[in-house]
Amino acid sequence: MRKRVGNKKESPPTSRDIQGTVRVQGKQKTQSKQWLKKGLFSLFVILILVPFTLRMLPQLIQHLVYTHRIRVPFFVDLGQPADLSLNHTINMYLTSEEGISLGIWHTVPENLWKEAQGKDWPWYQSTLGNGSPVFIYLHGNTGTRAAPHRVGVSKVLSALGYHVLVPDYRDAVSLYNWVKARSGSSLVVIWGHSLGTGVATNTAVNLMEQDVVLDGVILEGAFNTALEQIPFHPFTWYYWKFPGMGYIFPEPWAENKVVFPTEENLKKIRNPLLFLHSEDDHLVPVQHAQQMYEVAARTQNTDRVKFVSFDGSLGYLHNGLYRDPHLPDIIKKFVSSL
Repeated sequence: MRKRVGNKKESPPTSRDIQGTVRVQGKQKTQSKQWLKKGLFSLFVILILVPFTLRMLPQLIQHLVYTHRIRVPFFVDLGQPADLSLNHTINMYLTSEEGISLGIWHTVPENLWKEAQGKDWPWYQSTLGNGSPVFIYLHGNTGTRAAPHRVGVSKVLSALGYHVLVPDYRDAVSLYNWVKARSGSSLVVIWGHSLGTGVATNTAVNLMEQDVVLDGVILEGAFNTALEQIPFHPFTWYYWKFPGMGYIFPEPWAENKVVFPTEENLKKIRNPLLFLHSEDDHLVPVQHAQQMYEVAARTQNTDRVKFVSFDGSLGYLHNGLYRDPHLPDIIKKFVSSL
């Protein structure tokens, strides 16, 4: 007789098994909800909150463009310019017409360095009327006047016998008016670098509207918002990653406070201009500067508008022109033509 083989019955799940399965499923659902919440919150911050904040807070917009409050290099006391070998320089503060406190370095001509030791602010002000040309240097975005290339420009100009005023916050019209009230008939030249070239041309046009023509303007690494984005701006990626979002949230530099229509300004400016540009500039192609030079030269003439380029093999890139041994002679020649 054959034994009947029966199917083994599976034992029913115990209450412990059911509880374990429920716990695992519950944990997975909780984790999924947490990730979903985090993802939605991140999208809200990136796509909505950040651009909304940029649109609604003009002061924040200006800060993000200029980043003038980011103290780079770190651990530098701007109140002690002598720490950077600027031992004939004073740190001072002016209040602009808008009520903004402007931090400024005033470096006197190098031949006054001995006399400058221990002198106070009134003495430095009085020297502005000694007949030496005065330069207002408007540096680029990010960091402070303590950056090595900015200190380098001050040293070059001071060694040539010029006064140099370097503000961190670029309210150049107020600073120009303050300087002109104390410098008498001395030449006053504005030197803009990178983003500072946009401020320089804006200043020249604003002053022309007040019937004031600058003695001269130098544009180093000339920047044009019509041809390139603002260097190192932290949110430029947003606008080309998400096409069409610019309609809802305009780019921060599209607001009046940070617009630098350099090319359009050059069609209005009537003061002598000197363009300085390195052929290996990695931020602003030299071709863009040449285009702007041609616009300015057509508006005025090649006697009043000059373009000097520096060979790319020298490795100056965007910030290194102050190291060129020929730069002092180039600047002297330009000043003597004013």
